[in-house]
Amino acid sequence: MPSPQKLKDLEVSCREHFTRIFETPPILSASAPGRVNLIGEHVDYQDGLVAPLAIDRHVVASAAPLQEKKALIWSSTSNQPPVVVDLNPNHPLKAPDAWANYIFGVIACYRAAGHDTGGLAIAIDSNLPSGAGLSSSAALESATALIVEEFSGNHLPAKERAQLCRKAEHQYAGVPCGIMDQMAVNCGLKDHALVIDCRTLEITPFTLPAELSMVVVDTKVKHSLADGEYAKRKNDCVKAAEILGTQMLRDTDIEQLKQKQNQLGNRLYRRAHHVVSEITRVKDFTAAMKSGNPKLAGSLMNASHASLRDDFEVSCPELNTLVEMAEKLEAIGSRMMGGGFGGSTINLVHSAKVNEFTDQLVKKCREEHGWTPEAFVVSAVDAATLSEFS
Repeated sequence: MPSPQKLKDLEVSCREHFTRIFETPPILSASAPGRVNLIGEHVDYQDGLVAPLAIDRHVVASAAPLQEKKALIWSSTSNQPPVVVDLNPNHPLKAPDAWANYIFGVIACYRAAGHDTGGLAIAIDSNLPSGAGLSSSAALESATALIVEEFSGNHLPAKERAQLCRKAEHQYAGVPCGIMDQMAVNCGLKDHALVIDCRTLEITPFTLPAELSMVVVDTKVKHSLADGEYAKRKNDCVKAAEILGTQMLRDTDIEQLKQKQNQLGNRLYRRAHHVVSEITRVKDFTAAMKSGNPKLAGSLMNASHASLRDDFEVSCPELNTLVEMAEKLEAIGSRMMGGGFGGSTINLVHSAKVNEFTDQLVKKCREEHGWTPEAFVVSAVDAATLSEFS
């Protein structure tokens, strides 16, 4: 489990990478946490309610200005020579440099909004696994955004920064994501989860019981949300809302769905059923946590997974296996998390049993199914921030 000291080490590592790659020290660093979502999946782009939190795994960016109007972008993950981007064309990068769109897109969106960054060199380091459903993309965008704001002298409120980062992901990375990830990364609060109303952007924090631990289990199955499946689900929701005569599925209910089930057809009915029932589960989950009823909260997480598996069809065999094994190992609740088709599960476990849970789950998965996931405990931390050099 990463600690503040480990984040400090990551910041030092990133600065050292920058100095080695660009042969000059950086003048600024920023760190941005990943996020987990306790419940409320695939509803943010339908103006729903979600319950994420920022976690103690981070992306760190170190940077320095350049005289030329270009960006030099380097990442420890790719460990290739820096991507060189002219800042004037402002069109998305193509493979093999497309990964840098999460950074360049943010720079371009700030420039389009009138925030002149000038040229900059930027190096990225991370202890946040990519493709695990922990929102490494939003963390990358947000760390970049903080650096751009500092260089341009224009500082946005956290919610506006989140919206700009989402815009960059839409326009440059090609992922039609909702607002949840960017909001969680930019508005996270230590020891709290956040209920986010994705329509109004209102945030209602709630504390997490000390006797419960959150365990992420990464399948190690990698996926890309830009491959079309995410967009297909989003389009299904738009079509369902049109048939139901509403802008967003948030504005309908199960009874209205049943009345128009024949018009919707099987696939659209199931897609809409997930969204509508999931928004209700977020409300019930939050109420259960606040009233000290973790058993009910856990059952709602399990129901969320079943809905994502059966109605929304975004799970995969590895995720289903992990959820089934977590139930046998007496997790309070378990479900897939993120866009789907791989990634991780999030599990609520009694803190006194967390080591036994993680050890047994990894061992059983390896022995009974022949593959080895990674399990680690996460805790809630504060939002993305600029880092002070020591």
